Amino acid sequence: MELGISTFVETNPDPQTGELISHAERIRQVVEEIVLADQVGLDVYGVGEHHRSDYAASSPATILAAAAARTKNIRLTSAVTVLSSDDPVRVYQQFATVDAISNGRAEIMAGRGSFIESFPLFGYDLSDYDELFDEKLELLIKLTKDEIVHWEGNHRPSIKGRGVYPRPVQDPLPVWIGSGGNQQSVARAGILGLPLVLAIIGGSPYHFAPLVELYKRAAKRSGHDADKLPVASHSHGFIADTTELAAEQFYPSTAAVMNQLGKERGWSPYNRQTYDYMRGVEGALYVGDPEYVAQKIINLRKHVGITRFMLHMPLGTMPHDQVMHGIELYGKVVAPIVREEVAKWEKEQGISNQ
Repeated sequence: MELGISTFVETNPDPQTGELISHAERIRQVVEEIVLADQVGLDVYGVGEHHRSDYAASSPATILAAAAARTKNIRLTSAVTVLSSDDPVRVYQQFATVDAISNGRAEIMAGRGSFIESFPLFGYDLSDYDELFDEKLELLIKLTKDEIVHWEGNHRPSIKGRGVYPRPVQDPLPVWIGSGGNQQSVARAGILGLPLVLAIIGGSPYHFAPLVELYKRAAKRSGHDADKLPVASHSHGFIADTTELAAEQFYPSTAAVMNQLGKERGWSPYNRQTYDYMRGVEGALYVGDPEYVAQKIINLRKHVGITRFMLHMPLGTMPHDQVMHGIELYGKVVAPIVREEVAKWEKEQGISNQ
């Protein structure tokens, strides 16, 4: 069971003071957070891509490269790379460079993205949303297999026998598929034999178990060893010394972000009642003291089949010292509990290949 953190490098106004952190300062804070996550023994850190004023990470690979030079063990991934509006060759080159700096710790998490601001920014038509992703994913996968590339598509100029460099330390450079729970995207990941990441940010995580089964079936039918394919989840959460303190510290920024997105997307207002329900035992918020959060992650492994858990922390703008303390608790207290319990459970279940 791998444990990690994901961030979108948000720069929303502080919900309590109204202060607005600069993009530059928040990026530097994130590098510090990645360094600490490495020091406390977490397995992976992901940085998401956005192109709007309330998010600072339009270039995840650059941030990850800065962290790669200051870390030793933690794996470094996008979360996600909006592949539909990017050039797969440049994505591959950037992450191969991160792989070189980190000596083999880079990953790409490719997805369509739930935000669409990058499409008009880079001159793409939203009517090509699905076709763009399918075509560019095909090219990205080809780049991981072949040094000299022969490829033709509709939305990007063809490549006729050109080499793509640098080559990464890892062979192949890992590519994961990020999905919000769409059955088609989950099945595609299985058919391609690529690791899957599910964004579980609402409802009950247990409802995603059938999607994991669909993914495994699709992989098996396509000739892949489904038991060896990892499945990750990405969920919002926060860890503090007590569950009550974690709930109080995490709520203001969570409500601010969810209500802002709600206005843009027509969601119902987010309130404390919704928040408290979602941080319950079967909810998708992982908010509490170390023991409580650890048990929720363990249940995710047992009942949904998740083999990598990504905690999105913080959500929105929170005091940097609170976030750093949450990371420390995650690595030093939560992780040992989860690893010990999951290892014991897997042994009892006869699971030895995940």
